[in-house]
Amino acid sequence: PLPYSTELNAAVKEKFRHLRGRIQELEQMAKEQDKESEKQALLREVENHKKQMLSNQAAWRKANLACKIAIDNSEKDQLLQGRDSLRQRKTTKESLAQSASNITESLMGISRMMSQQVQQSEETVQTLANSSRTILEANEEFKSMSGTIQLGRKLITKYNRRELTDKLLIFLALALFLATVLYILKKRLFPFL
Repeated sequence: PLPYSTELNAAVKEKFRHLRGRIQELEQMAKEQDKESEKQALLREVENHKKQMLSNQAAWRKANLACKIAIDNSEKDQLLQGRDSLRQRKTTKESLAQSASNITESLMGISRMMSQQVQQSEETVQTLANSSRTILEANEEFKSMSGTIQLGRKLITKYNRRELTDKLLIFLALALFLATVLYILKKRLFPFL
């Protein structure tokens, strides 16, 4: 029946809207990835979801068109037949009910496929969020290690300078000591010089 197909169409439109939003979220998360390989993999996944959504929309349109044609044909047949026998009306109603049932099943199948697609998109988004969290944690750890390494580099440079200063002071002290010893020897051994 027309009211039931209208209700199903509204539900399918809502599912498509929800699916489109989830695909856009996945695409946004893919663009925010730091690693190019992860970004490309997620963008391919987004393209697959978009293609499947477009395929679902085409199937939905075909089912709607078939339903509309069936309803139009049945109305046309009813108008043309006018006051035919009750048996012919019953047969027409049965075939119309059968075609409406087939179309309804087709719409329900599309709705199920879209629901699965939305669920798959949600799982992909969840996986992406988990990997992003892991990357952020690794990045924070890398920053803290980088700070520690820089501090170590500064300390090593400072100790190298101090070692050079100590060697220079030892050399000057030794030179002063030797000069003092030579001076004393000169005064004692050669007092006349």
